[in-house]
Amino acid sequence: MFAEPVLEFDALRTLVGRYVRSALGRSRLPAIAPSEDRVRIENDLADAAEGMAYWRAASSSSTSARGATVRISFGEIADPMEAVQRLRIEGATLEALEIFELTKLLDLGAEARLVLLAARENFPRLAAYGNAIADLRDLAHELSGKILPDGSLADHASVALGRLRRDAEKQRQSIQHSLDRFLRTHHGDGTLQEDFVTIRNDRFVVPVVTGRERGVNGVIHGASGSGHTLFVEPLETIQLNNELVRLREEELREIHRILREFTARLRAHSSEIIASTEALAKLELIFAKAEFATDFRCVVPRISGENAPRKLIVREARHPLLEDILRRQRKAVVPVTFDLDAQQRTLLISGPNTGGKTVTLKTAGLLALMAHAGLPVPAVEAEFPLFDQVLADIGDHQSIEESLSTFSGHIVSIRRMLEQATPFSLVVMDELGRATDPEEGGALGVSVLDRFLSRGVFTLASTHLVALKLFGASTAGVRNGSMGFNEETLEPTYLLRLGAPGKSAGLDIASRLGLDPELIQEARSRMTGAERDIAHFLNQMHVKLDALDAERKAFIEKEKALAEREQLLEQSWEKKYSAKLRELEQKTSELSADFEQKAQETISDLSQKARVRIAKTRREFHEAVDAAVEQIAPKPARNEPPKAKLEEGARVRLKGIRQPATVRRILGNGLIEVDAGFMKMQVAAADVVEVLGAAAVDTKRSPSVSFKQGPSFGGNYREINLIGQRAEEACAQVDKFLDSAALAQVERVRIVHGHGMGILKRSIAELLARNPHVETFHAGAPEEGGGGATIVILRD
Repeated sequence: MFAEPVLEFDALRTLVGRYVRSALGRSRLPAIAPSEDRVRIENDLADAAEGMAYWRAASSSSTSARGATVRISFGEIADPMEAVQRLRIEGATLEALEIFELTKLLDLGAEARLVLLAARENFPRLAAYGNAIADLRDLAHELSGKILPDGSLADHASVALGRLRRDAEKQRQSIQHSLDRFLRTHHGDGTLQEDFVTIRNDRFVVPVVTGRERGVNGVIHGASGSGHTLFVEPLETIQLNNELVRLREEELREIHRILREFTARLRAHSSEIIASTEALAKLELIFAKAEFATDFRCVVPRISGENAPRKLIVREARHPLLEDILRRQRKAVVPVTFDLDAQQRTLLISGPNTGGKTVTLKTAGLLALMAHAGLPVPAVEAEFPLFDQVLADIGDHQSIEESLSTFSGHIVSIRRMLEQATPFSLVVMDELGRATDPEEGGALGVSVLDRFLSRGVFTLASTHLVALKLFGASTAGVRNGSMGFNEETLEPTYLLRLGAPGKSAGLDIASRLGLDPELIQEARSRMTGAERDIAHFLNQMHVKLDALDAERKAFIEKEKALAEREQLLEQSWEKKYSAKLRELEQKTSELSADFEQKAQETISDLSQKARVRIAKTRREFHEAVDAAVEQIAPKPARNEPPKAKLEEGARVRLKGIRQPATVRRILGNGLIEVDAGFMKMQVAAADVVEVLGAAAVDTKRSPSVSFKQGPSFGGNYREINLIGQRAEEACAQVDKFLDSAALAQVERVRIVHGHGMGILKRSIAELLARNPHVETFHAGAPEEGGGGATIVILRD
């Protein structure tokens, strides 16, 4: 059982109802009610949280942007449940307005479904409701526009209806023309009361002066209220009117047929329409909660887990009904903050009258009900245990009819709560022990609180009684709280302070309200010494608490200032570090550029020396191979040819060089200029070991040793043919080919790879892009093989 009337939950539901736009949503508003079903509560709160996020996104995004969140409008949607229930009755036909409202509902459902399913990635719970809406766009499109908002059918609702209405209009025009001729014929002869045409009994008639009807051949359809006018249907228009009546009857039959057909179409989807209606109603309530939460700066509360410690926490909570009232007065609510847990389950609030004790209790109780109803609560943070009951005793229960005094009503309410409260209940009691002798009321209040405390009930109570204040200060599990009171202005501050009881300040408030000062002084003198001591003690305690609060606030301010200073220092350090880093990056860039330049110069200087050293290493390698070959397979004896003469063009073998050289020129001072491979050099004539004949170059090798000729380089154009090879093998050959071409100082080579599927061509292109010998490469010209060959320009 939940104490909804005492805590004004109905008024709160009405406040939330302001944000419900349609009759469909308002019909479901009573569903917002406290529950003790954990699954339902958590689902409702999760829906509300997602609705709030969607509402914020829809409020801040542009509807024209791709993927923007679109706000769904539920305005002017009627509750269709009565019409839907009639759909289930076979043979029943819906009225035109009912079909019109169902068509609007289908249109809204189609729009909501598309919008929410498009946002399913960010809002999966809302998308699930969108998915529950049946996709009846075809039916909605078929019915849309055929019934007008006033309940009439549009002419295009059917071909037959349009034809009948055109025929009826032509018939009315014929009747009008006939009656116009009649009016012109009898104009001025005293027969007509007035020159106009009217309708009686769905037939066109003319007004005739009473007593002159014998001069008109026709049928009388009635008289005016005064009796001076008779409404006569002329004989010549009777047949025309009869035809018009027939057309109208056919039109009504066609309208009924159309409505019956539309109803049958809707009846075929009645279960889907019901599911869609429920989903739309739920969505409107979710978005109403979201709009309410945004307007009142609410947060989604937590419900303590089943196996987690039970906690009641509210941070800066505000009573929504009070805030709504004060907003209209341009005033603000003073928020309330407190917490209870398994060790401290009771909060006892004391303090001055009109100081806000009752509002604090109502705020806690109402917010607990809101959380259990799946509603966001106006607070910065909130957590509640799962309560099976919220029991409240607030206000005056005096009743003459039931012979209950204020104290009697108070006791009846306490008895009921003692009977019903469980360890999973929340009890809220205002002015515990009131309306009786303070000593007896205090003793009774202590016993009641102790009983609830022993049961483990979460309890909030307010009091003025000293006995209860002492109980709260000396009992484990009970927290004292006091409402603030300004000693200088003698006005309440409405601030809840935890840790100490508050004084009632009744005489101070009476003085502020204008009671005679002498009377106030006399009242003070009548107080007992103990009462004065307690009042003085509480006053001193609050003075010290105020000092502690001031010190705490000063400490927080200093801590905040220190944090800001640290942040500024960090930002300053980051700026200096960034400047140093930019300077270092610039210096590094300059050094790197300088290094690259010097490296290129060094490489250029060393290139010639490197080529000479490579040639020497290559020569030494071949000599070692030849020596090994001769050891394994000695050369067969052969006849020595006659020694040739040393002259230009002669082939010679030089000391220390395996490869034969060609004499280019014979120089003075015993020097000759020779070509040895790709090197041109000057050597001493004494270094010539042997002058070779033309046949001496082709030295025969042992049959046991194989020799593989490398790529041939002749002139400025070289090539390698890779057609038919796999990419991996071809790339290995091209790599060696490029090394050989670079050593031979070749400028341009052609790689023939063919067209095929392009795999070999792409692999070779990737190799060429990263090869250090390659300057550029491109597809061959048509005469060079086109796309089936790649021309490579090598670096100098």
